[in-house]
Amino acid sequence: MLLFKENDRLLTNGSAVMNAQKTDTIPLSVANTLAAVFQERVKRTPDKTAYIDYNPLTQQWEETSWSQMSLLVARWQAALRREKLQPGDRIAIMLRNCREWVMFDMAAQGLGLVTVPIYTNDRPENIGYILQDAGVRLLLLENHEQWQSLQQIRNQLAGLSRIVTLETVDPMGLQPRLASIDDWLPDEYDREFHLHEVNPQALASIVYTSGTTGRSKGVMLSHFNILWNIAGGLRLIPIYPEDKLLSFLPLSHTLERTIGYYMPIVTGATVAFARSIPQLAEDLLIIKPTILIAVPRIFERVYSKIQEKLENDSSVARKLFNAAVNTGWQHFEIQQGRHRWSLKQLAWPLLNKLVGSKIQQKLGGQLRFAVSGGAPLTPDIAKIFIGLGVPILQGYGLTETSPIISANPIADNLPASVGVPVPELEVKVSQDDELLCRSPSVMLGYWNNPKATAEVIDEEGWLHTGDKVRIEDNHIFITGRIKEIIVLANGEKIPPADMELCIALDNLFEQVLVVGEGRPYLTALMTLNPEACDQLGIDPNDTSEEFEASMLRRISGHLDSFPGYAQIRRIAVVKETWSIENGLITPTMKLRRNRILERYAEKVNSLYEGH
Repeated sequence: MLLFKENDRLLTNGSAVMNAQKTDTIPLSVANTLAAVFQERVKRTPDKTAYIDYNPLTQQWEETSWSQMSLLVARWQAALRREKLQPGDRIAIMLRNCREWVMFDMAAQGLGLVTVPIYTNDRPENIGYILQDAGVRLLLLENHEQWQSLQQIRNQLAGLSRIVTLETVDPMGLQPRLASIDDWLPDEYDREFHLHEVNPQALASIVYTSGTTGRSKGVMLSHFNILWNIAGGLRLIPIYPEDKLLSFLPLSHTLERTIGYYMPIVTGATVAFARSIPQLAEDLLIIKPTILIAVPRIFERVYSKIQEKLENDSSVARKLFNAAVNTGWQHFEIQQGRHRWSLKQLAWPLLNKLVGSKIQQKLGGQLRFAVSGGAPLTPDIAKIFIGLGVPILQGYGLTETSPIISANPIADNLPASVGVPVPELEVKVSQDDELLCRSPSVMLGYWNNPKATAEVIDEEGWLHTGDKVRIEDNHIFITGRIKEIIVLANGEKIPPADMELCIALDNLFEQVLVVGEGRPYLTALMTLNPEACDQLGIDPNDTSEEFEASMLRRISGHLDSFPGYAQIRRIAVVKETWSIENGLITPTMKLRRNRILERYAEKVNSLYEGH
């Protein structure tokens, strides 16, 4: 990331530079509930574009102003009021990112209802559990495919008084409880947005965490939890009315919902909803966002494609690329005050034009910064993007903290860290190196689960994150997970996630699970990337010793930085891709380790035969 100072404000200098701007942030003192913030935003900037959405019928991108959104939300409120719902009642939403997600949620918040987001491709049994556990009264879903999947759990839909679908679907015997959106929304309605009087500490949403073990837990977040967190986050990284965000991470995930949806309402920024992940590259070129919220996997995939291209490029092209990265990184370090200027910097403008600008343009060419969260981004990948002029700010948080705990400010960016704590949020490190935090953004607790709440929030109000850290110069560095440590039979300890990440950076290995708890050595289960197999002439069905040996040699080349005992001795290639649908990964793309090990127990045991 390249920085310079203009009008006493640090700005990014990528392919485009935004002029110094004034903020239009709505403070907590003016609006202290989510619906009140929305109402204030409509009042302040009624004619400004709030959302940009793609209409598949017209095949056009359509803009909606804040005043237009207010009218649309009022119509949804009228429909909800006819359902005789009471403040505090739970209603669930299972939609892709779109304007309707906002309309439904804001209508609910204005009436004092509690929104329960559900991942669009979650497993039916988990959806049924959430609906029953939260006591959901009304469910909004999208299409026939989702409705079809719910037929597996018909008995768990009994508590719903209404199911609304964006598309018309076969009722399958559930009339009159099922209604399409066209029939459900009234033609005649009060066009004023209704703001029910709500205590800021009241429950606004129950967000079910996609835990890697056990049943999902419902995180209870209040209006004040979320808005206090937003106010603190904006003190680290400002957002301006002229900013434009491209929303593609699921709104059912708190990272996207807080930063990519509620924060733009607070700041007056515009949000565009991406059509789909496969069309993301094209949407970036069309929308040209100034802010991008992503998870490390997005950058890892781009990195893999860059590495793949470099392997086929000439040695001159590779040298030019490396020179651009190294010079750009040095430029970044100079601007951060961590490096002195050198003659090498004279080449930076040319290298940036020849190499860096091409990567910047693929992201739309207007990017002010990208936020990477949800999981650690490896420093090497961060260095490459930053060296190429793509400003990445890594942050950290949990659903239980609404979610931001820390983030790297633009002018104090240590990419190897997850940033500095949100102002006025307290952090400390326990004796076993676990990060503890305490703040007004810590959840109210787990829904209907006081035992689980007491296990994570102690009597003094400290939330135990489960992450091992060290803190240097006020920056937090994640060093591992408290529970995700493999202990070999000889007592050696290995963090499997670190090894899995290093291996998965190789485009050939799509998914990796390192195994070895209580075993004499480490092994790995993995799925392969079909495209990479085709390009490399690899048969993924090969089970020969020669094939395994060649894979192990390739893996070993990625694990040089690990100690000698942290080496993979055997592997097994799995044909089945691990997905949300088959229950082997969470909706936030984390491996369900125990389930994978149970599914492939026989295969794992075969890797240790004779030992």
